[in-house]
Amino acid sequence: MHTHGLEMSSGAGTDLQDALKVFADLTYVREEDVAAIPVLAAKGRYVVYGPLAECTAEPTAVLLFVQAGQTLILSEASQQVEAGLPPAMGRPACAVIPQVSNTGRSALSLGCCGARAYLDILTDDVAVYAVPGGTLEAFTVRVAALGKANGILTRFHQIRRRDIEAGKTPSVKDSLTAMGA
Repeated sequence: MHTHGLEMSSGAGTDLQDALKVFADLTYVREEDVAAIPVLAAKGRYVVYGPLAECTAEPTAVLLFVQAGQTLILSEASQQVEAGLPPAMGRPACAVIPQVSNTGRSALSLGCCGARAYLDILTDDVAVYAVPGGTLEAFTVRVAALGKANGILTRFHQIRRRDIEAGKTPSVKDSLTAMGA
């Protein structure tokens, strides 16, 4: 409710303060950390989460549950579409929504322990990559192109590594030839 800027009942406000006190006592979230937590700039009455294919409205942010190896291509796409690198965030995981909504730029959330406790999909090898809904089409085009390029380049580097480990000193042309290019 805090990160999404939703109106809180007095009970929810008390719960938030109680949670922040526990977090502070653990030095998990210090008082000075609270101001740095992204909060939605635009106040809403509700937040809707659901599968993208079933979304009837333009999404503000699209959440992708990804493995670490997939973030390479996603961050490359963000760099090209948004002309900058996305931030990597820790706690709270829910703050990735206001981060993306407020900036119009993608972000990576490593997922907090709370999100990991409630979301079975958020296992130790999974993170959340959020993309602004307005750039989703351009983002997917770049992900497809970069995925293809990374596949080819991975093969190129594997061939070069094999040759270097065998004591050879291949040129780029030698490695391309070995790929059959």
